[in-house]
Amino acid sequence: MSDLRNILITGSTDGLGHHVAQRLASPEIHLIVHGRNAERGRALVGAIQRAGGTADFHAADFGSLAEVRRLADTLESRYSQLDVLVNNAGVVTLGNVRTETSDGYERHFAINYLAPLLLTRALLPLLGARAPSRVINVVSAGQAAIDFDDIMLEHDYDGFLAYMRSKLAGVMMTFDLAAALAKRNVTVNSLHPGTNMDTTMVRENGVQPTTPVEKGADALMALVDGPEHAATTGCYFDGLREARAHSQAYNAEARRRLHVFGKRLTSGWDH
Repeated sequence: MSDLRNILITGSTDGLGHHVAQRLASPEIHLIVHGRNAERGRALVGAIQRAGGTADFHAADFGSLAEVRRLADTLESRYSQLDVLVNNAGVVTLGNVRTETSDGYERHFAINYLAPLLLTRALLPLLGARAPSRVINVVSAGQAAIDFDDIMLEHDYDGFLAYMRSKLAGVMMTFDLAAALAKRNVTVNSLHPGTNMDTTMVRENGVQPTTPVEKGADALMALVDGPEHAATTGCYFDGLREARAHSQAYNAEARRRLHVFGKRLTSGWDH
């Protein structure tokens, strides 16, 4: 196994992921850069290398579960271990126009929940190869209860509601994974890095940024690399402080139903 710490940050060609990847650049860390834009990915790899670190870029569109599986297969063939996985890639589109991914799933639910669920489960052998290791799911304080009779919001669609439900699903996934992986020395936490951070995604939705991306990066860095969180698991953080998520996240039956549904849509897992 390599002496380098391997850290994968999904959605790291822009915004919060890009900022944190640059801050992590060092000779002791190999950064696995992910995104859809190869030009931006290569530029970030170059910046990390100039800062004295090492990195490589892997393209994958999380709107396709086949591409998520391909990414996981590629990483398993290339690396012997993964020390940190940051599930940062996400999407938010305001308005009442419902769109689906290539798999036929509502776009927010698929990209913000199903893709990181599948990727994390597929990469468990790498995460457990040299534990302790960490998983951080970037979520949002904007959370709304999941309606299990209409998970994909096929009726009365609202983009922000879809986003909030998908982010709550990410918190629920965090709690389930933390419990399942406790004996394998893999910690799992979720983070709301900041409200309306100054990122392209926020600005493209016509929202005025209110939180500097640097503040969100401080919170994410603490969970990625902070010694104070070496044993912290199964928690939801609002910035640097532990907080309480939406009440449905603590409902065991709701988490069970979501788990069964997510497993079915991602065709099950080997691990």
